[in-house]
Amino acid sequence: MNALPRAARPFPGFARLLRSFGFRIAPEQAEAFMRSIKLLGPRTIADIRQAALATFAIDPDRRDEFDVLFRAWFHGEQSLVANGDEEETEIKDDRGHLEQAAAAPRLEAGGALASKIHQAGTRSFQRDGDMLAELRRQLAAALPLRRSFRSQRNPDGTTDLRRALRQIVRADGDVPDPPLRRRKVMSRPLVLLIDISGSMKLHTADHLGVAHAAVQAADHAEVFTFGTRLTRITPALRVRDRVQALAKAAALVDDWDGGTRIGPTLAAFLSVPRYAAMARGASVVVLSDGLERGGHDEMEKAFRRLSAIAHRLALATPLAGDPRFRPVTAALKAILPWLDDLVDGSSVEALSGFLLSLARPTPDAATLWRAS
Repeated sequence: MNALPRAARPFPGFARLLRSFGFRIAPEQAEAFMRSIKLLGPRTIADIRQAALATFAIDPDRRDEFDVLFRAWFHGEQSLVANGDEEETEIKDDRGHLEQAAAAPRLEAGGALASKIHQAGTRSFQRDGDMLAELRRQLAAALPLRRSFRSQRNPDGTTDLRRALRQIVRADGDVPDPPLRRRKVMSRPLVLLIDISGSMKLHTADHLGVAHAAVQAADHAEVFTFGTRLTRITPALRVRDRVQALAKAAALVDDWDGGTRIGPTLAAFLSVPRYAAMARGASVVVLSDGLERGGHDEMEKAFRRLSAIAHRLALATPLAGDPRFRPVTAALKAILPWLDDLVDGSSVEALSGFLLSLARPTPDAATLWRAS
């Protein structure tokens, strides 16, 4: 590498970048790329791109990914973040430990879209603290309710026939006071699935703060993080002190600020019966920008399955904090019919306000966004 002229050094580096993303680039192809550039004497960056396409034999199905990497490497449009290229999504919870896999450099195609949305303004940490305190006080009473299969004594209830018959037998046919019971009413569970990939880095701390307040306030709340793997962090967030709780959660998670595999990680969540049971009849909120790497078919399938078992399914995306935001990407269009809510997840205030409104009915997300 040191023997190469300074102007030529980006070219072998680009070949290494492609290999790190799973492109099969042989050493001979990298050499042919260098020779073709020398022979062409390229006058524009487009000539270099054509030389790379010809010598690396890029699969047409991955041409878009190649173009993103090319622009990032030669134009500096995007930044690299870490991501593992695992075929199977790993799952981690408090019952065991997974060894951290070596992370290869990854670049999120959706990162550019997220980074272009700049919102000027100031940040009040005192206000964030007040909002979290309010969330802890009010959330338990603000969650949707459901009737339990268990019952309790209630003077306004209906006759408990089983107990009434027992009293008739014991009292020789006379029951002056028939027992009355009514089914208990309890709050529905809350499940938060938090995207901790590189494109969500600026919002991770806020989302985890809201998750800690939710676990402290709600009777039944579960929290998972996902990037390239799925991690259950609910036990860590049960610690009352927020700083200690988030420190314990940080020790559990191995894929901070890495790549995004939304579809595979949500599919992994649904593949574990214990986790799928947590989402059944629950309010499920996915905190993510929804910018999936690669195809979105698996993501759409996972949201469809979640919609079928959840009481309410929401996507809270920081992108919705921009008034110009519209769900126009292929992935968001695919999952929109399965969402009950597509809301702003860019701040503690916005997310807390949404969680406190979960008991109120709303039209499905597709209807709302079509109207807007």
